[in-house]
Amino acid sequence: MAVDVLTECIIERSLAQVAAYAADPDNAPKWYVNIKSAEWRTPKPLAVGSRIAFVAEFLGRRLAYTYEVVEHAPGERFVMRTAEGPFPMETTYTWEALSATRTRMSLRNRGSPRGFGAIVAPLMAAAMRAANKKDLAKLKSILESQ
Repeated sequence: MAVDVLTECIIERSLAQVAAYAADPDNAPKWYVNIKSAEWRTPKPLAVGSRIAFVAEFLGRRLAYTYEVVEHAPGERFVMRTAEGPFPMETTYTWEALSATRTRMSLRNRGSPRGFGAIVAPLMAAAMRAANKKDLAKLKSILESQ
């Protein structure tokens, strides 16, 4: 069973501010509830082909995986993929300016869990949706307090 979770929020900041902060892997541990660390495996700056290793905790398990940037259109769309671990996944961010100071950000995670992950896919989707809502709420709080 495939998992496809889309979450959105409106952030009271410019598209440029939101996109620059959210697409910077160094900021991921600051606003993702489950991500504990991010380490560059390729030289900066961020570009298609960049690889970033993440360590996360999800559903009580430690996960270590490396994402590769497969699309990077600054201020529009950012896509990373991993084929590692029990849950090969693609994460997509999109941004839409609603005004000069309001931005809609979408966070989409989709993939096809393998092994035990395939058995608990419905639970995984619900947990991802809840985590993504918390992540976007934290991102909103960080950016709106600056």
